[in-house]
Amino acid sequence: MWAVLAAAGILSGSSQASAQQAQRSATSYAPVDIKESFAATMARMKAAKSDIEKKHASLLAERYDLGDRPAAGVTMSRGKPVQEGVRVKLPSGTTWERLASLSPADIREQNLFPKGFYPLPHPNQGEGGMLFPKFEIDEINKQEARDLTRFDLDFDLPNHLLPEFPAPIYLTTRPDLGDVTQGKLVTIANYYELFNGILNPKQIEGLRLLVTPFPQQQFNQTEDRRSEKASRGVACLDCHANGHTNSATHLVGDIRPQEFRHRIETPTLRGVNIQRLFGSQRALKSVEDFTEFEQRAAYFDGDPVIATKKGVNILERGSQVHAMAEFQELLDFPPAPKLDLFGKLDAAKATEAELRGQAIFFGKGQCSTCHTPPYYTDNLMHNLKVERFYKPVMINGRFASADGPIKTFPLRGIKDSPTYLHDGRLMTLDDTVEFFNLVLETKLTQDEKRDLVQFLRAL
Repeated sequence: MWAVLAAAGILSGSSQASAQQAQRSATSYAPVDIKESFAATMARMKAAKSDIEKKHASLLAERYDLGDRPAAGVTMSRGKPVQEGVRVKLPSGTTWERLASLSPADIREQNLFPKGFYPLPHPNQGEGGMLFPKFEIDEINKQEARDLTRFDLDFDLPNHLLPEFPAPIYLTTRPDLGDVTQGKLVTIANYYELFNGILNPKQIEGLRLLVTPFPQQQFNQTEDRRSEKASRGVACLDCHANGHTNSATHLVGDIRPQEFRHRIETPTLRGVNIQRLFGSQRALKSVEDFTEFEQRAAYFDGDPVIATKKGVNILERGSQVHAMAEFQELLDFPPAPKLDLFGKLDAAKATEAELRGQAIFFGKGQCSTCHTPPYYTDNLMHNLKVERFYKPVMINGRFASADGPIKTFPLRGIKDSPTYLHDGRLMTLDDTVEFFNLVLETKLTQDEKRDLVQFLRAL
């Protein structure tokens, strides 16, 4: 933010330095020696919960239409309806066409950037932490008697906008089996019976570790937790449910101060075998790095001091991490029957609208510049510089300035993975097309945007 203001002549060099200093937190470290009793902390946070959630719900209502409007005849892999329509609300008196005709500077100066395109804060940005949808909480509690309920906060988005649950699992090694889950959420209670005879012993051990709960910042045995009872912790597949995603949310651990930390929507693990970068911004170079990083750092908001106190799970790289990574690399994308061997549409199977959408994807829409077939990623990072459309602003404790470079996520199976963008700020594929039409300044027509959505659903 401050470099932008300085470049515009708004801040002098000395003022810029002062402003930057003002945006530093007092410390990078979380408090270790808690002075408030757990009972007092819980009572205080329970009392504040209603007002916090009302404020966040008001923000969501101002930004989005969160209604249940499924697209006719379009479902995810196991049959959950896909939601349709642009859900981001426009500023009063404007249209998407008018907005796309303006320059980024005009949109910025006239404050016309749609609020749903701004970074999305955590439901309680000042507190942060892992937050799970109720369907995940209920099933884990049922199978393991392990409660992922937070006493201070509930999940913020309605179920119809989230991925299907439990999601299917497709294996690169056994495509003949299709979904291997038998319609169940894979947990420590059933992983062995589901996968014995399908995986090899090392892969089964990797899966065991992925469904084993370990202490985490909000779920642990200390007084500094957000579960009423002392908790065994969380498992990797509590967020990456069935190796996919349930849209559980968190804050990235590698940014300070707190108001600059990005909300992160859990990405799917499908297709990690073809990816070369891991983490939305961290650019970790292997799934082994990612797995170890999550346990050592992300579980504890990037604070190894707190991790030591709460019981960090130090994985052994040569056996445990390797086994966990090997299982993750077996997770395949869902079938896409309309795609040929090269990841393009088979003209004999696709609709006219899908074929037109494909032409836009590889042409006017410029989507393929980053999302290259057959898996629709270039395995690079790109900075969209969305901040050129708006002035820095505080949004419910989240300082919206600049996102920075974000990795190119694969688009294969994208209809199974709402919500969209790294922080989940876009509810539907229609929203995503509108966002990129504006940010990339491609000026697609309404018909072109509709066709592009049809193509994305076919991937």
